[in-house]
Formats: sequence, structure tokens, C-alpha cells
Amino acid sequence: VQLQASGGGLVQVGGSLRLSCAASGSIFSISVMGWYRQAPGRQRELVATFTREGSTYSADSVKGRFTISRDNAKNTVYLQMTSLKPEDTAVYYCVALAPNRTYWGQGTQVTVSS
Repeated sequence: VQLQASGGGLVQVGGSLRLSCAASGSIFSISVMGWYRQAPGRQRELVATFTREGSTYSADSVKGRFTISRDNAKNTVYLQMTSLKPEDTAVYYCVALAPNRTYWGQGTQVTVSS
């Protein structure tokens, strides 16, 4: 499985960004796709997930502001981020879970300026 993430950038406080993660390869094995983030000096944090069955999860820190969605036809998961805060600044990583394997995409930087 290969994951290609895109959509990061620099945005002002209160702004919006949409991250995309396109999966290719043995995608039939994927049960969950989602996003982690890691800010400088902090541990990697789970942000949101979307299961194959359609269930979603969002961390309390982003609930109500971030929405995870997917386009099955494009094998792509999106993270719509609104009302961005400086504390959302981090490198965002796409992740895909398969039996006995976790796949990571390259990180995409999100910087929220105040």
C-alpha cells in the first residue's frame, strides 16, 4: 500500500485547509484510514479515522472543527480542517491499517499563523 498525502500549507488563524490522502496498491487489505499529527517536541497524536464500515473518530481537540471523509471511487481520504488554531500547527501524516501492518504516508506540514 502506498499513501500520497497532500494539501498542507500556511494559513491564518480561523482559516481552513483540506488534506488529501490517496491510497494505491493492495487497498483491499485496508480496514482503517486516518490522520495523525506531530508538533515539534510533542508525541504523535491521532487526529481522526475512517473505518471500512464507515465509522469515524475525531480527537476531542479537533471535534467540531475537523471532518474526515472518504471517496471510495478515488481511494482517497480527506481531512477538512476549519477554524484552525496555532496549536493545530504540526506535520500531518496519513495512515492506513491492515492486518498486521501499518502504512504511513509522507508528512504534510500545516502551519497556522496568528
